Amino acid sequence: MYLPAFSQIAQELSTTPARVSMSISSYFIGLGAGQLFYGPMLDRFGRKPPLYIGLLLFIGASIGCLTSKTVEVLIAFRLLQALGGCVAQVDAIAMVRDFFPVEESSRIISMLILILGVSPLLAPTVGGIIATTLGWKWIFLLLAMIVAAIMLVVFRYLPQGHQPDPSISLRPRHVIAGFRAIFSNRQFRSYALAGAFSFCSLFVYVTGSPIIFMDGFHVSARMYGGIFALLTAGFIGGNQVNIWLSRRHQDHKLFRIALYCQTLVAGAFLIGVLSGCGLAATMLLLFLFLSCVGITYPNAAAIAMAPFSSNAGSAAALLGAIQLGVGAALSSGVGLLNAKNGVPIAVLMSGATFLGLVILLLGSTRLQRPTRLAA
Repeated sequence: MYLPAFSQIAQELSTTPARVSMSISSYFIGLGAGQLFYGPMLDRFGRKPPLYIGLLLFIGASIGCLTSKTVEVLIAFRLLQALGGCVAQVDAIAMVRDFFPVEESSRIISMLILILGVSPLLAPTVGGIIATTLGWKWIFLLLAMIVAAIMLVVFRYLPQGHQPDPSISLRPRHVIAGFRAIFSNRQFRSYALAGAFSFCSLFVYVTGSPIIFMDGFHVSARMYGGIFALLTAGFIGGNQVNIWLSRRHQDHKLFRIALYCQTLVAGAFLIGVLSGCGLAATMLLLFLFLSCVGITYPNAAAIAMAPFSSNAGSAAALLGAIQLGVGAALSSGVGLLNAKNGVPIAVLMSGATFLGLVILLLGSTRLQRPTRLAA
């Protein structure tokens, strides 16, 4: 929602848009690290109590963001925002395993992403309107109000998908041992890592898109919001195509084919940026790229989560931490490289996608057919 306000924030805080983009990277870091904390808590205390704690932290940090006087303070509060909000992502994926059989996971995650996709589809457009009419600080106030409303809905309507299990220890030694056991599963490791590098290219795009369109092509904040919404529709569309495909094809085959296509499109995007392609060609290539990510993500997540049942919260947390940790590391390159055009962004996107394909090919030589049986 605050992407269209990058220039406005940079001007008010006396910094650069590239420096402001570090607040996205800090958010990704918080999303990844926080999930490791919440995963065992969701298995120990049930799905709802940790959710309340995290959402309250998100609301408080949102207020901190709008009162920030320097970009460093904004970056810090965005980190706290993520440490609170990340519980929702872990909880959502874990409850897919709570309420649906393993063979339905890929389809359900795609349907879940359709709902989740409405937010990023509309957010930049709404953010652009708020930034130009009320100012960027109102964006964070609106976020706090939205999450407060979500808490009320959760309290009244969300069922308890997993009963508390007091036998699960929260001692660091036991938590680390549990994560180590999950990561030692070859199926989880292969698809979590391959999916992470495929998915993290989306994070690089989100971080770098204001630089590509607003700085590179000099579009307005409102026009950028419309472009972002259109390209996000590609990601959502890929998810919906995956619902249809998953009824007819095995999810590991869908993931492999989609990752091949994503790698080819990423290479074409890099060549296009280097050759100075125009706005329309850039949008087309990014639309195709995000459509591929929309297919790779739910299949990778479903295959990685399939071997786990009683410890689904911890498995979902580790999966999310890997995805977001890789995403934070790669997306931070946009700010660290002080990107002023699309070249560094295209290099990061294509490099991450290619590495994901390499990991999949290496892992699949040892894993002939992913299991669908929950352990």
